[in-house]
Amino acid sequence: MAEALGQPVFYYDLGDPGCYLTAERIMAELPVVPEWEPVHGPAVGWTPAAPDAEALALAVAGHGLLPLRLPATWPPESAFAMRVATYAKGGGRAVAFSQAAFRQVFAGGRELGDEGTVLIAAAACEMHPTAVLKGAGLRSVGASLERAGERARQAGVTALPAIEVAGQAFCGEQALERATEALGAPARPVA
Repeated sequence: MAEALGQPVFYYDLGDPGCYLTAERIMAELPVVPEWEPVHGPAVGWTPAAPDAEALALAVAGHGLLPLRLPATWPPESAFAMRVATYAKGGGRAVAFSQAAFRQVFAGGRELGDEGTVLIAAAACEMHPTAVLKGAGLRSVGASLERAGERARQAGVTALPAIEVAGQAFCGEQALERATEALGAPARPVA
């Protein structure tokens, strides 16, 4: 049944800890491999709320992830990182780059707005720093990121993380569980 519904789309912003938790789980829990679509949160009217660090740390531990280390600056500045994620997607490295960037920020406590953090994540998936800087500055990359935001809005995305399944957007904290159920698979219990 899941294949008949088409490929789901995972909309995310690298500055959101909820997107981080979903990114760490989605490939194992969703019965169909999703398309990873970076969107700059403000483009869909989303602004990350200050996280409840204690609840987030419990969720991270409950999923067996590296201990949570939130960056000092909140909310994180994600515009440059999202351009790099869009550039990485064009080269088939959206998942690898995004996971590396999420881990730098939420397991390493590094600042997402720091160019060095983004370049470390890019290097982890064999993207050359010069190419990354040049690629992130391309007008076509910026236009692709804007189009992704427009597609997300048209799909009904109002909060991140979001997963679109067969034209229906599941948004927020329970997006993964609800999308999994929509695809006809039992959702894994949340720890």
